[in-house]
Amino acid sequence: MKKLPIICHHLSKTYQQGSVTIPALIDVDLEIPKGDFVCLSGPSGSGKTTLLNIISGLDKPTEGQIEIDGERVDKMSQSALADMRLHKIGFVFQAYNLIPVLNAQENVEFVMQLQGVSSEERAKKARAILKEVGLEGLEKRRPGDLSGGQQQRVAVARAIVSEPSLILADEPTANLDSHTAESLMQLLRTMNEEHRVTFLFSTHDKLVMDYSKRLIKLHDGRIQSDEG
Repeated sequence: MKKLPIICHHLSKTYQQGSVTIPALIDVDLEIPKGDFVCLSGPSGSGKTTLLNIISGLDKPTEGQIEIDGERVDKMSQSALADMRLHKIGFVFQAYNLIPVLNAQENVEFVMQLQGVSSEERAKKARAILKEVGLEGLEKRRPGDLSGGQQQRVAVARAIVSEPSLILADEPTANLDSHTAESLMQLLRTMNEEHRVTFLFSTHDKLVMDYSKRLIKLHDGRIQSDEG
């Protein structure tokens, strides 16, 4: 039996704008096995980002339930959600979200520092993962001294270094040229295959869709198709 890091059961989410109820997700059922490499696609307003936010615990469903590694995310307290995000989920954002005053190695170490990992172990792991993502020799450079592609690789290293169960990536190639984007996706596929980390992307980028092992198309808050 496959281990399922993510199970969504009858998920729905609505928002209120004055007296108007706006559906963002409608009765979404979804299972994502460990090690999957999944892309959520669809036009703006289809529910991609809402679904990512609910999976990460940044938003709550109006109806339905969600489990990560067998734990009910929709029932967790705020402190438990913060702990889950710290230890089980890595994030890769389109804007990189690196800390400008920290160098590449310090940015990668940041999550491990929050986890209470010793300084010696943090440094060792950070250097190793930066080498793995092709940034050996650039450990002491701050984000402003790195290209967009290099900054995104630092963000990937930071997301994966603590060995989370799941990495959520929201439009990870949006600010990259096509060559850099393809290089990034090759790197993420390698990370997925070698580390067995589960990836879930939200994207408009056909390149990301082509690299994904499974493509889930959303439209008006519903799963329109699920292929792969």
